[in-house]
Amino acid sequence: MHVDIHGRDDEDAPVLILSSGLGGSGAYWASQLPALAPHFRVITYDHRGTGRTGGTVPENGGITAMADDVLEIADRLGVPRFSLMGHALGGLIGLDLALRAPQRLDRLVLVNAWSKADAHSGRCFDVRLELLEKSGVPMFVKAQPLFLYPAIWMAENAERLAQEEAHAIAHFQGAENIRRRIAALRAFDVDMRLATVRVPTLVMATRDDLLVPYSRSIRLAEGLPAAELLLTDFGGHAVNVVVPDAFNASVLGFLQG
Repeated sequence: MHVDIHGRDDEDAPVLILSSGLGGSGAYWASQLPALAPHFRVITYDHRGTGRTGGTVPENGGITAMADDVLEIADRLGVPRFSLMGHALGGLIGLDLALRAPQRLDRLVLVNAWSKADAHSGRCFDVRLELLEKSGVPMFVKAQPLFLYPAIWMAENAERLAQEEAHAIAHFQGAENIRRRIAALRAFDVDMRLATVRVPTLVMATRDDLLVPYSRSIRLAEGLPAAELLLTDFGGHAVNVVVPDAFNASVLGFLQG
């Protein structure tokens, strides 16, 4: 697994692992590093099958295999306990760890995540897979921002989106990996087990998320005994990219609270 380490390097530094969504890239968290690095030893990584890690996503591994990758990274770095912030798929990884290895987690931040996929999200997955199969990688990548960002933000960041599109096409993780990662998202269901999670958790969601209805985050906050909910109006699915300053302040307040 390709891992990058940022921020504090003293032995008393609290460790924070950041896990991204379907794209799988540790670079997704670039807007958070300046705020988080002075306070934590921050670990970012490229998921198996993506980015600089590369390789193939296991056919039947699902979210549990992805969570095992996080534990393998922590063990390799000699990190017995850590906090984890996960976006969408990364949040599901965090929930899996909270259920199977709660002794490893200090705190958990779930960003536009879910305990069970909503039918609307399933429709979005169907559209994205159809684009990939029928129109190819360039169209799949071109459509991606529609599911991530608010329209006004896209209009104001056209040049940035063009650069991201070119990079995503050049470093595409592969159609089979995408299919398997989406299958893992669909199969994940811990809805009836939320009450057993005792890890302090911040659930963050936006009302204008096109991909994941914010009702999924309300369900998380209601089902998790040690959770608090932060629901905002603007930011889309990739709220940490769209409004990083407000997002980072909220995360720091929770992790240091």
